[in-house]
Amino acid sequence: MKIARVFPRKTNATPVDEYTFFDAPGMFLPEINEVHVSVAFTYDIPKAEQLAEAWGHIAPVKIGGPAMDEPGGEFIPGMYLKPGYVITSRGCPNNCWFCSVRRREGELRELEIKEGNNVLDDNLLACSPEHFEQVCEMLKQQTFGPVMLTGGLEAARLTDFHIERLLEVKPKEMFFANDTPDDYEPLVFAGKRLKEAGFTNSDHSLRAYVLVGYPKDTFEQAEKRLKQTIQAGFMPMAMLYRNKKGEVAKKWERFQREWANPWIVGTKMREVMANG
Repeated sequence: MKIARVFPRKTNATPVDEYTFFDAPGMFLPEINEVHVSVAFTYDIPKAEQLAEAWGHIAPVKIGGPAMDEPGGEFIPGMYLKPGYVITSRGCPNNCWFCSVRRREGELRELEIKEGNNVLDDNLLACSPEHFEQVCEMLKQQTFGPVMLTGGLEAARLTDFHIERLLEVKPKEMFFANDTPDDYEPLVFAGKRLKEAGFTNSDHSLRAYVLVGYPKDTFEQAEKRLKQTIQAGFMPMAMLYRNKKGEVAKKWERFQREWANPWIVGTKMREVMANG
């Protein structure tokens, strides 16, 4: 079946093949039997609905994706994500107030492992040791490129077993998180253990997402979390909070851009470490 995938927003992970589209259908199209409009963010739903209506003249249309509270099925490489991106599990045992994963996907389920170099699992470290071992074996043999763990790793679940496997895999980047006060101490402990195991952050391979701009957050509190992340041994990447409508506090946009720019953050890291 020839399936066109239509996306209201282009990201680094979006497929790029001839059946990938980002707008209303043009004049010259390949043979299409069905159209899937895939929407990841709730604030893109209005555009996704417009696209679904426009593509309805071409072929039967289905609209779905995370923004529609639709749980994902088995992962199909290259279908809704660019080749190389891979998901080996869905769901999370946690229930963070700012995250919809648990509500949408359920607690956790492991999937058949497909090949890729950039793992986007919701909570890879919550998977069984057997599954994690198999993922690492796949990563050691994949041919797409440097290993990236960008889905986010939960520091509180990091064990010596995980560290031993990660040393074998040699990720170019692996992301943890420091979003809430409860994340900080586990992040410090994880940074210490990773350093003792031989990981250094001279190449900025140890990263951490830091949520900023959520209700009642302040610049002072956010900057403190970001600097604590550096002190714990990780290069922070600020992630801007958006409500369900995609709205953001304008005053936070410049702050987030500054703390998401690797060059600027690198300078800030040197300053923080120099000051102890």
